[in-house]
Amino acid sequence: MRTYPLLCDAHVHLTDPEFSPYLEEILSSIRIMKMHACSVTVDITSTVNGIKSFGQSNNDIVTQFIGIHPQFAHEADIEKFIEIYSEYSDSIGGIGEIGLDPTYTLSKGNSYEKQREVFQAMLSIAEKSKKPVSIHSRKSLNDILELIKSYNLGNLLFHWFSGNKKQLRVLMDLGAYVSYGPPLVISEDKRVLLKNTDKNKILVETDGPVRYSRCFTELPALPTSFLVTVANAVGEALDISYLEAIDFIASNTENFLGKKLR
Repeated sequence: MRTYPLLCDAHVHLTDPEFSPYLEEILSSIRIMKMHACSVTVDITSTVNGIKSFGQSNNDIVTQFIGIHPQFAHEADIEKFIEIYSEYSDSIGGIGEIGLDPTYTLSKGNSYEKQREVFQAMLSIAEKSKKPVSIHSRKSLNDILELIKSYNLGNLLFHWFSGNKKQLRVLMDLGAYVSYGPPLVISEDKRVLLKNTDKNKILVETDGPVRYSRCFTELPALPTSFLVTVANAVGEALDISYLEAIDFIASNTENFLGKKLR
């Protein structure tokens, strides 16, 4: 019987409240479909929930990333986060979702300076641990590139890349990974960016439970329902088969995570 590569979701919010009523069913489906998910967190609550949900029994199908998203920087308890990280560091596979985003400065108290303070605290943890990092960089990529120069970091993923070809080239020269999600299915601009991405730095994601009106009729995104279509879009854009696409995506994911996946 032929063994197929794992299909890997590089960035999904399995700790989101929208998934909590049927998380066990989601995990069972991921296992049955031979997938692997990199589950990111956004605040203290989702971090604690992730640690409770993805213990030793699920670490073969879920790699836990923990972080404080820029949307929640104004309510971040950095000391508490560091305490949680220190206690559970052995079960944590990466730091994320972290970053900067001026869009969220419209929230009361969530200044760009506060986001920067929290982001730098997260980068310090990542530097000490050398764990992979999942970065949110909407409308802030140049600022982030300037900030990370001060840190000696492990593997970096710029999830949901939305920059231009010049910025993409900077990331490739940096040795960073870039992930593409469901918009790749219908966006020619995303496919152009994909074609300009070094093949060994391409990852795929759903960013679930984000909804996509143009390609998935506003359903909540999940690896088990959307990721096959995204990976197939990678194959179409690069003029290779679906199996060739998921094979190199799995290899890239293993290199990003620094571990062999089942």
